[in-house]
Parts: sequence; structure tokens; C-alpha cells
Amino acid sequence: MSQHKPAGKDLLDIYAPGTFSSYEDFVKNYKVNVPENFNFGFDVVDEMARRAPDQTALVWCDDKGAEAVFTFKQIMEKSNRAANALKALGIKKGDVVMLILKRRYEFWFLSVALHKIGAACIPATHLLTVKDLKYRNSAAGIKMIISVGDETIMNAIDESQKESPTLTQKACITTDRPGWTNMSKAIEAASPVFARPTGAEATTNSDIFLLYFTSGTTGMPKMVKHNYTYPLGHIVTAKYWQNVQAGGLHFTVADTGWAKAAWGKIYGQWIAGTAIMVYDYDRFVPKDMCTVIAKYKVTTYCAPPTIFRYLIKEDLSSYDFSGLKYCITAGEPLNPEVYSQFLKMTGFELREGFGQTECTVAVATYPWLKAKPGSMGKPTPGYDIDLFDDNGRPVETGEEGQIVIRTDRKKPVGMFDGYYKDEALTKRAWHDGAYYTGDVAYRDEDGYYWFVGRADDCFKSSGYRIGPFEIESALLEHPAVLECAITGVPDPDRGLAIKATVVLTKNYTGSDALVKELQEHVKKVTAPYKYPRIIEFVKELPKTISGKIRRVEIRGDKK
Repeated sequence: MSQHKPAGKDLLDIYAPGTFSSYEDFVKNYKVNVPENFNFGFDVVDEMARRAPDQTALVWCDDKGAEAVFTFKQIMEKSNRAANALKALGIKKGDVVMLILKRRYEFWFLSVALHKIGAACIPATHLLTVKDLKYRNSAAGIKMIISVGDETIMNAIDESQKESPTLTQKACITTDRPGWTNMSKAIEAASPVFARPTGAEATTNSDIFLLYFTSGTTGMPKMVKHNYTYPLGHIVTAKYWQNVQAGGLHFTVADTGWAKAAWGKIYGQWIAGTAIMVYDYDRFVPKDMCTVIAKYKVTTYCAPPTIFRYLIKEDLSSYDFSGLKYCITAGEPLNPEVYSQFLKMTGFELREGFGQTECTVAVATYPWLKAKPGSMGKPTPGYDIDLFDDNGRPVETGEEGQIVIRTDRKKPVGMFDGYYKDEALTKRAWHDGAYYTGDVAYRDEDGYYWFVGRADDCFKSSGYRIGPFEIESALLEHPAVLECAITGVPDPDRGLAIKATVVLTKNYTGSDALVKELQEHVKKVTAPYKYPRIIEFVKELPKTISGKIRRVEIRGDKK
């Protein structure tokens, strides 16, 4: 493998200088400098290539034993080649290009290239069906799709093109196919020099930088629109929540098709001067993940709680995690039992963060804060967070309310510009100076936020408001439960009765006795009225293509 060169330089002196002694100091004094016409490709990638050309930017490996390492100079040159290749294919400023590249390292070349050109980039998952592609192609006016060389995906793209008039270009990596451009060959054949566009072709801060289709648990996917300042909003994500180190190696577990990749696999990390670890795999195997962390001396690691639920079932003491310094989690609520078991096994606290595709990390357990297992932490500097009741009024400490981001005084750097081509949807979610996240939480007397559930997933049973997360966390403390989902089902006496849909661990089998045991367990851990009256054992839970549990499908809602 190529030599890993952790030179340890960063760009924080330009974009977010300063050190902080406490959370209060952080909130009061943290500031992001947003220059005019900021372009991540030129102002971060190329500037890092100038400052520290041999510093490692990307370390890549796959589950078949292949490895590659790229310096910032190489990322600059590869992205320049890709930009020239795309321009030759007719891609220009304002065009919309979809990348379906899984965890292939070409994603970094091509996304940076699109940023340099000024084309809008849509990272997407390889799990999209023909129907999904048709909808996205038409909704966003996609001109080009660049895909991995997977026959199933490419066949779906070909089929979708028949009803997608804006889709005129198709390209793939490493594969020759009639009607498609071999992007790998085109990149290698292009010039490594690409001048920053000027005049009408130059990018501005308000131009469309990224479009993300949110998978959503109900309805059609929304198009989240981010502008060119978006990467600067992720400085706080990388430097102060993930606690990445200049010259370190950060590993966020995410496919490039999800917004989590933007959170942890490119923008804030490169500004903060850390290299990015990419593990390209088709099937998650906990032992293999642990081996990668140990072999490459990963310094900071971020994964969703689901991953940690599997890791704590391994013998973690058998791996050399001496390089590891910090662990964080996001993507779904962290169950306290997972936190406790991981801490017991590794000595690392899992520090949670909360945010959405529409923003950057908005609430987190920052380094100066004492971690409270199960809590998301406290608000990010620049984010004016509040909790509103159903009438749009702030709730008191300890009361549940919908998480809102107040924007009447200032919009946080990195927050979205609205839903693309859908002003009505934007106004429903963002009005009266506040963006409504759709997530319900409460705030304790110390100012920590605690997740309750999606607003659509909370329900009343016998007059009590039920949030799924607390009951799910209680069930997950039981060794029989691998995954679970709480929903309400019609009941003549209670209105809605609490139902648990449970996936069991491999050593347990569903039975009436186990139902009673789980019910009694929940009664001991939470308020007795919150125990599930109905428990159903299933082999797997229905999920969105981004891995979120589809409770609407469990409920049988017509959505």
C-alpha cells in the first residue's frame, strides 16, 4: 500500500480559527468565516494540495483486499481530470448530475469535479429501482448519471431513460458498455489542469451545490437543496463533534448515496486536515469492520447505533484499537444500553449528534460536555434550537415538543435553502421564522435534549402520550432483542394499544413465555403503563432504502 503521510495541516486558520475552554465559550465565540464565492473544490482541495501536497487525503480499501491511498495533490489532479472529462461530455454550470458510486474512490474525484464546474451534484444509492430513477430524473431534471459498473444498476438506468427526457448522458466506472462512457478511461485521458471558471461560469455562494433526495418514512422523497457554503457548516461537525485531528484518519460508516457521507466523509474532515478512511464492502460483517479499524489505525470513528449494536456482540478485546481516540454516533437515536456496553468493552464514550439532511449537526454531545447516555447533547453554536407544542408555542423544561430551528434572527451556515421546486412543501416545514424538523424531544434541567420519536410516530394510548424510543430502548436492554419498533394499533378500550415488533437475537425463539418476560422487563425499566400489550416476532423490520425503520408499513398506514 502507498505510504500514508499524515502531515497534519488544516485550513481552520482561514475558515474557523480559535480554541475554546468550555461549551459556553464555544457557543459564544465560535464563528465561521464565509468568503464571497466560496468553492470547496478550489478553496479547500486545491489549497490543501498547495499547502501540503503529500498529506494523505483518502485511504481506501475493499472487502476483496484491494487498497489505495491518495494525497491532496492527487485528489486535486484527479478532480481536475474528471472536470475536464465532464466538460468534454457537455456538462456545464447549472447542469444536474447524479452519482451512484457506492463507496468507490471515484466518487471523491467526480464530486469535487462537479463542484469545480458548478454543476449540481446528486449523490444517490445503488438501491434505487427503475421507478425511483424515473421520479428523480424528472423531478430534478437530471442530465447525466455516473454509476458503478454493476449490471443491475445500469439496466435500471437504461430502462428509466426511456421516460426521462432530460437524461442524455450515461457513464460508468471501470466498465465498457454500448451507449455509456467509460468514465475511468475518460478521467485518465484528460488534462490534470483545470482553471477556475470566471465570469458567468464562476460559482457563487447561492448556487445549487448538492441536491439530496430524502428517503422519508412517508410520501415521495423530498429534494433538499444546499448551496456552496454547505461544506463550511460541517467544520463544527468534523472538528468539534467528531473531534477529528489534523493528520489523523477519520472513518464514518456510510454509503456515498446518503447525506451522512457529506457529514463524515469529505467536507468538514478535509477542511480540518484529517484523512478519510473508506471501506468498500457489499455486506456488513462486524469482524471485518473491526479489522479495518485496527489495521489502518483509525483515529476517529462514527457509525449509526445499529452498527454499534452488532459490534458489542463481538470480542472487541481481540483487536488492536490503539490508534482509536474518539467515537461518535448519529443517524438514529442511541439506546443507553448500547452506550453502556460499548463503554464497558472499549473505554470509549459514544457521543451522540442530531441533525438532518436539511442541516448539519444541530445538537450534539461536544467534548466539553459530560455525556448522558441516551441524550443527544446540547445545541450547536449558530443553531437557535427550541421545542414547540402543537400550537407553535415553546414548551417548558421536561415537556415534550417538536424540535425547531429558529431562523428569524440568523440562518445557520450549512442549513438548506428549501425543497427544490417545491415552495409549498418548504413553507409547510419552514414558516414564521422557524424550521420544523418533525422530531419530538424534551429538554432536561441541564439543557440536554432527549429524543422521543418522529412526530408522526408518537401516539396516545389511554390518554398517555407514547414516544417509541424510550420503550424500544427498554426492550433492547433485554438480551433476546436485536431490533424492535414500537407502534400503536387500534384498541376499543385504549384508542391505541402499544405494540412491539421484535427481531430476536440468534439464541432466542419467540414464545408466549418470552412475550410475558419482555413485557415484565419493560414494566421494570419504564413506567408500567408503557409496556407493549402486543408483541410480534419477525425476521426483519421493514426499512427505507437508507435503513430507517418504516413504522408506517408496520402500522399498515396508506401512505
